[in-house]
Amino acid sequence: MAYWLVKSEPSTWSWEQQLAKGAKGEAWTGVRNHSAKLHMMKMKKGDRAFYYHSNEGKEIVGIAEIIREAYPDPTDESGKFVCVDIKALQPLKTPVTLVAIKAEKSLSEMALLKQSRLSVQPVTADEWKIVCKMGGV
Repeated sequence: MAYWLVKSEPSTWSWEQQLAKGAKGEAWTGVRNHSAKLHMMKMKKGDRAFYYHSNEGKEIVGIAEIIREAYPDPTDESGKFVCVDIKALQPLKTPVTLVAIKAEKSLSEMALLKQSRLSVQPVTADEWKIVCKMGGV
Protein backbone atom coordinates (compact mmCIF):
# COMPACT_ATOMS: atom_id res chain seq x y z
CA MET A 1 0.00 0.00 0.00
CA ALA A 2 1.17 3.50 -0.83
CA TYR A 3 0.28 6.73 0.92
CA TRP A 4 -0.71 10.07 -0.56
CA LEU A 5 -1.99 13.53 0.30
CA VAL A 6 -4.76 15.18 -1.71
CA LYS A 7 -5.65 18.84 -1.34
CA SER A 8 -8.89 20.68 -1.74
CA GLU A 9 -10.12 24.07 -0.69
CA PRO A 10 -13.09 23.49 1.64
CA SER A 11 -15.15 26.08 -0.27
CA THR A 12 -14.63 24.00 -3.45
CA TRP A 13 -14.90 20.43 -2.08
CA SER A 14 -14.77 19.90 1.68
CA TRP A 15 -14.12 16.87 3.83
CA GLU A 16 -17.76 17.02 4.89
CA GLN A 17 -18.86 16.79 1.24
CA GLN A 18 -16.50 13.87 0.70
CA LEU A 19 -17.91 12.12 3.79
CA ALA A 20 -21.44 12.65 2.51
CA LYS A 21 -20.61 10.64 -0.65
CA GLY A 22 -20.29 7.53 1.52
CA ALA A 23 -19.00 4.23 0.17
CA LYS A 24 -19.49 5.21 -3.48
CA GLY A 25 -16.92 7.99 -3.08
CA GLU A 26 -16.28 10.71 -5.62
CA ALA A 27 -14.05 11.29 -8.65
CA TRP A 28 -11.02 13.45 -7.79
CA THR A 29 -11.26 15.63 -10.89
CA GLY A 30 -9.84 18.95 -11.96
CA VAL A 31 -6.14 18.28 -11.35
CA ARG A 32 -4.23 20.13 -14.08
CA ASN A 33 -0.62 19.67 -13.02
CA HIS A 34 1.51 17.07 -14.77
CA SER A 35 3.44 16.06 -11.62
CA ALA A 36 0.17 15.55 -9.74
CA LYS A 37 -1.17 13.59 -12.72
CA LEU A 38 1.84 11.26 -12.57
CA HIS A 39 1.19 10.66 -8.87
CA MET A 40 -2.45 9.86 -9.58
CA MET A 41 -1.40 7.40 -12.27
CA LYS A 42 0.63 5.54 -9.61
CA MET A 43 -2.28 5.28 -7.18
CA LYS A 44 -3.64 1.78 -6.63
CA LYS A 45 -7.00 0.66 -5.32
CA GLY A 46 -6.71 0.42 -1.54
CA ASP A 47 -4.02 3.09 -1.18
CA ARG A 48 -4.65 5.66 1.54
CA ALA A 49 -4.58 9.44 1.28
CA PHE A 50 -4.61 12.27 3.76
CA TYR A 51 -7.33 14.80 2.98
CA TYR A 52 -5.89 18.30 3.31
CA HIS A 53 -7.90 21.51 3.43
CA SER A 54 -5.79 24.04 1.54
CA ASN A 55 -5.92 27.83 1.71
CA GLU A 56 -8.79 27.79 4.24
CA GLY A 57 -7.76 25.88 7.33
CA LYS A 58 -4.44 24.51 6.06
CA GLU A 59 -4.79 21.22 7.88
CA ILE A 60 -5.08 17.49 7.35
CA VAL A 61 -8.62 16.63 8.40
CA GLY A 62 -9.21 13.04 7.33
CA ILE A 63 -8.12 9.80 5.72
CA ALA A 64 -9.47 8.63 2.38
CA GLU A 65 -9.06 5.49 0.31
CA ILE A 66 -8.44 5.16 -3.43
CA ILE A 67 -11.36 3.08 -4.72
CA ARG A 68 -10.80 3.40 -8.49
CA GLU A 69 -7.47 3.75 -10.24
CA ALA A 70 -6.61 6.45 -12.78
CA TYR A 71 -8.92 7.00 -15.74
CA PRO A 72 -9.49 9.95 -18.11
CA ASP A 73 -10.76 13.00 -16.24
CA PRO A 74 -14.23 13.74 -17.67
CA THR A 75 -13.79 17.45 -16.86
CA ASP A 76 -10.67 17.72 -19.03
CA GLU A 77 -11.49 18.71 -22.62
CA SER A 78 -7.84 18.26 -23.68
CA GLY A 79 -7.83 14.57 -22.76
CA LYS A 80 -4.41 14.90 -21.10
CA PHE A 81 -5.37 14.50 -17.46
CA VAL A 82 -6.69 11.71 -15.26
CA CYS A 83 -8.69 11.35 -12.09
CA VAL A 84 -9.14 8.67 -9.44
CA ASP A 85 -12.13 7.90 -7.24
CA ILE A 86 -11.71 8.29 -3.50
CA LYS A 87 -13.94 7.65 -0.51
CA ALA A 88 -13.66 9.09 2.97
CA LEU A 89 -12.62 6.56 5.60
CA GLN A 90 -12.34 8.52 8.82
CA PRO A 91 -11.75 11.99 10.14
CA LEU A 92 -8.69 12.69 12.24
CA LYS A 93 -9.59 13.09 15.91
CA THR A 94 -7.45 16.21 15.90
CA PRO A 95 -6.80 17.99 12.59
CA VAL A 96 -3.07 18.30 11.92
CA THR A 97 -2.27 21.87 10.94
CA LEU A 98 0.42 23.01 8.56
CA VAL A 99 1.97 24.88 11.50
CA ALA A 100 2.18 21.62 13.50
CA ILE A 101 3.70 19.78 10.52
CA LYS A 102 6.33 22.51 10.09
CA ALA A 103 7.15 22.29 13.81
CA GLU A 104 7.72 18.51 13.68
CA LYS A 105 11.39 18.03 12.74
CA SER A 106 10.82 14.47 11.52
CA LEU A 107 8.45 15.84 8.84
CA SER A 108 10.88 18.43 7.46
CA GLU A 109 11.24 16.54 4.16
CA MET A 110 7.50 15.99 3.64
CA ALA A 111 6.32 16.92 0.14
CA LEU A 112 3.69 19.19 1.72
CA LEU A 113 6.57 21.42 2.86
CA LYS A 114 8.84 20.96 -0.16
CA GLN A 115 6.23 21.11 -2.95
CA SER A 116 3.55 23.11 -1.22
CA ARG A 117 1.50 23.95 -4.32
CA LEU A 118 1.21 20.38 -5.62
CA SER A 119 -2.38 19.13 -5.19
CA VAL A 120 -1.56 15.40 -5.13
CA GLN A 121 1.58 14.30 -3.31
CA PRO A 122 3.27 11.13 -2.09
CA VAL A 123 3.62 10.52 1.65
CA THR A 124 6.22 8.12 3.04
CA ALA A 125 5.22 5.33 5.42
CA ASP A 126 7.12 7.03 8.26
CA GLU A 127 5.43 10.38 7.57
CA TRP A 128 2.07 8.59 7.49
CA LYS A 129 2.64 7.07 10.94
CA ILE A 130 3.78 10.36 12.44
CA VAL A 131 0.84 12.38 11.09
CA CYS A 132 -1.65 9.68 12.12
CA LYS A 133 -0.24 9.79 15.66
CA MET A 134 -0.43 13.61 15.67
CA GLY A 135 -4.05 13.34 14.49
CA GLY A 136 -5.04 10.81 17.13
CA VAL A 137 -5.64 7.81 14.85
